[in-house]
Amino acid sequence: MKPLLWIVLLVAIVANVSLNFMVGREGLHIALSVVSGVVVLASAAGLWMLRSPRES
Repeated sequence: MKPLLWIVLLVAIVANVSLNFMVGREGLHIALSVVSGVVVLASAAGLWMLRSPRES
């Protein structure tokens, strides 16, 4: 599960960065940027929830 979340996180970050370099600010561009941002946040939250507890 963790490797899949890492792959999704990295792909979504690359997609978000590449979308920011696009010239036009059309509605589709903004929607795709928002979707990729939500995917980044969701996969980061999933990885944070699946982390192993630290021993003291």
